[in-house]
Amino acid sequence: MIELLKIRENQSIAMQAANWFHQKWGIPLEAYQESILDCLKNKSIVPQWYLAMEHDTIIGGLGVIENDFHNRKDLTPNVCAVYVEEDYRCQGIAGKLLQYACDDMKEQGIDTLYLVTDHTSFYEKYGWNFLCMVQGDGEEDMSRMYLRQL
Repeated sequence: MIELLKIRENQSIAMQAANWFHQKWGIPLEAYQESILDCLKNKSIVPQWYLAMEHDTIIGGLGVIENDFHNRKDLTPNVCAVYVEEDYRCQGIAGKLLQYACDDMKEQGIDTLYLVTDHTSFYEKYGWNFLCMVQGDGEEDMSRMYLRQL
């Protein structure tokens, strides 16, 4: 049975989640720890972090942050770090996580989310629309920016 969790409501998993995201994306562990701690303080809507769990194992996750390392600071907040373990892919888990985060953000008064990716055709399946190309921090190639009206 796969369970979707809001880290702000499951503080005991916070540091395990920070380690998991760090291992998947290679961004410094401290960046995830800081963002997840900000989420736990509940002082603002963003950042937020979400997990898909099977038993006590993280099998997927994503975050919502102000800016996912790109030059369009006006396009905020951003879904980031979307990842599902390979053994669990093609089962709709990413879509469920995305919808879970969108529903939570809408309940908190956010009406639009943005997402930067190099994927084409994946996010469209889940109601996201291509908006424009953006320049990633320190990257030569442009990336695709999507938006989702909530």
